[in-house]
Amino acid sequence: MKKIITLAILFVSAVSFAQIKVLETVPVEKLGKVNNNYIQKIGDEYTVYYTTILTDDDGSSNLRKFSFRNLNNDYVNLYNIIMNGFTASPLYDIKLELPNNYIWLHYTSNVVPDKATVQFMVSSKERDAATNNVSEPFVKDQISKLFQK
Repeated sequence: MKKIITLAILFVSAVSFAQIKVLETVPVEKLGKVNNNYIQKIGDEYTVYYTTILTDDDGSSNLRKFSFRNLNNDYVNLYNIIMNGFTASPLYDIKLELPNNYIWLHYTSNVVPDKATVQFMVSSKERDAATNNVSEPFVKDQISKLFQK
């Protein structure tokens, strides 16, 4: 009987002090992709990964990102803001504020009709981060593909 109690105590103490814990995982979902640019969804957070056109002197990757949570249908709202910017006359830049970044949607028109482009111009809200990143230009169809619309 003493052996059973001793074994039970040892078993309970070994289980309660285990180093490995199982944590809840949230699935990572890759949405649309255009070239190296894509949107990733983890839970209610969306992250837009984009390739910058500016080259860094330190040779670091040209892939940058900005994130936001989908609190008030913000994912669809961002898509609608971008798409409505293509039809504005005249084309103008739109400034957006996200939790950690400011984003300018910079529109340019080409000579060919319906080939206007938009670029993400992203800057951090942190005071010491003075870097601005500019994405490659996207046409309307590429934005639809990126947002899976």
